[in-house]
Formats: sequence, structure tokens, C-alpha cells
Amino acid sequence: LEDELLEVMEQREEFVKLALAAGSNKLELCRRFGISRSNGNKWIARYLTQGRAGLADRSRRPHHSPGRSADAVEAEVLCIRQSSNDAWGGRKIARVLARQGQLKVPAPSTITDILRRHGKLAARPGEHPGPYQRFERATPNELWQMDFKGDFATGRERCHPLTVIDDHSRYALGVDACGNQQDRSTRERLVAVFRRYGLPDAMLMDNGAPWGDSGGGPFTAFTVWLLRLGVRVTHGRPFHPQTQGKDERFHRTLKAEVLNGRHFVDLAACQLAFDHWRHIYNHQRPHQALALA
Repeated sequence: LEDELLEVMEQREEFVKLALAAGSNKLELCRRFGISRSNGNKWIARYLTQGRAGLADRSRRPHHSPGRSADAVEAEVLCIRQSSNDAWGGRKIARVLARQGQLKVPAPSTITDILRRHGKLAARPGEHPGPYQRFERATPNELWQMDFKGDFATGRERCHPLTVIDDHSRYALGVDACGNQQDRSTRERLVAVFRRYGLPDAMLMDNGAPWGDSGGGPFTAFTVWLLRLGVRVTHGRPFHPQTQGKDERFHRTLKAEVLNGRHFVDLAACQLAFDHWRHIYNHQRPHQALALA
């Protein structure tokens, strides 16, 4: 590349010296060197004012970019992005900036450009291409969705995250770091949620333990316990996780904003992280499904 630039410089210098010679035909020289008359005049003018250095290419970057975001705004965009474990995109970050009282909030597309320019965006393989068929219940506590997210290893034991969300509001009612997926421990965690938020009319779950019967029976001890409390139990169709699409989407968010790139010593450390994030999820994170509320 340096050799090519040197050759270009030499050609320009040769052109200029010939053009400045007495009796030269500048138009003919431009034709021979394969440049336009305006370019020829430009190189001659630069050579006369700056010498050989004026024949070098100049940066095309504008001296002033009125459309570019201020450095402070870019820094705040990157800070918000980092606080979400590099998970939030342009629309969510724009909403957070507006809540913070920014006088001039960049458009979501501008924020996306900022993230891309700083290497913060990567394509997500395997995302659902749409279109989506959305549904939700009319009021809170009409239906809850409950599931175990895939377990993962800590320094001492495996964590089985138990998640419970309200179908109407998307509110995260519980995110619990369980040591197993057994009936007794699941009931204990769910009782704490009941005491805090009341009983739902119905609960939607998949067909796994402890609420699903691997033998194909309609009830388990866990579901009978719920029915006796007056909670109607429904199950998603086998091999159709989209039935619990809200909880599945919640798990993806949990993974992106809490679990990715982190290691936990034990279940207590997991629970501490879950409790901290649940507050952010419920009260700070803008939700696209709720018009960024």
C-alpha cells in the first residue's frame, strides 16, 4: 500500500512540474495523466502553496459533524448498554435516556449506529422470523405462567431457576434459584409468591416435573395441591413451547441480562443476582411488548 501511495505521489509531482513548465499545454497533460482539468488545477494549486506535501491525499472525514451525537450522550448510551449486560438495543436505551431527562434523546436508529460503531452489536442466530400471534389475559392474576429455565452449574451445585410471570402485565412474580425441580422445594418457593401477590385464577405450565406426569396422567400431587387452593391448572401442548411464549421470552432475557458471561459461587449468589435483576426488569427495563413501558 505504501508503494502504491508513493507511486501516486510521484505521478502527481511529475504532472505538476510539467504543467508549470513554460509553454506547457495543461489540458493535454491532464488527458495524458488520466485526470480531469479541475483535478489538475487542484494539484497545481496545492503544490504552489504547500509544496510536495500538498500532493498527498487528505482525509474525507468532515471537520464538523453536526448530526453526530455528543460524546457525553454516546458515553451514557454505552453505560446503559453495559448495565444491561450488553442486551438492550436502541429502543430500550432511548426510552431510558428520556426517563433520565436528556434534553435531546437520539433516535433509536442513531443509538443502534452508536452501538454498532463501538462493536456492541452482533446478529442473534436462530431468532424467530415472525409474524407473532400475541395474546394476553385481560387483568393481572387471571393467569400466571411458570417454568424452570434450563439449569446451570455454580461453583458448588447446579442452579434450577424457577420463574413465574403474570400473563397480563408481564410482571416477574418470582425468580428463584432452586437446587432441584422437586415438588417440595417448588411448593415452598411458590407459597412465598402466593403470600406476596395473592392467588391467580389459573396457572399455565409445561408437561415437565413436578407439575407434569411422565406417565400421561392428568394430575400430579403438585397440581392437586394447586386445585385444592382454587387455582385452575392448564398445560401447554407437548413439543409446543410457544404456548408459554411469554415465559420462554422471559428466559431469553434472563439469560442475556443476568447469566451470560457470569459465574456464580453458589445458589445464594444466584439468588442475590436474581433479586437485583427482578427489580430492574419490573421497574426500570423498557418492555417492547408493553409499548416500551
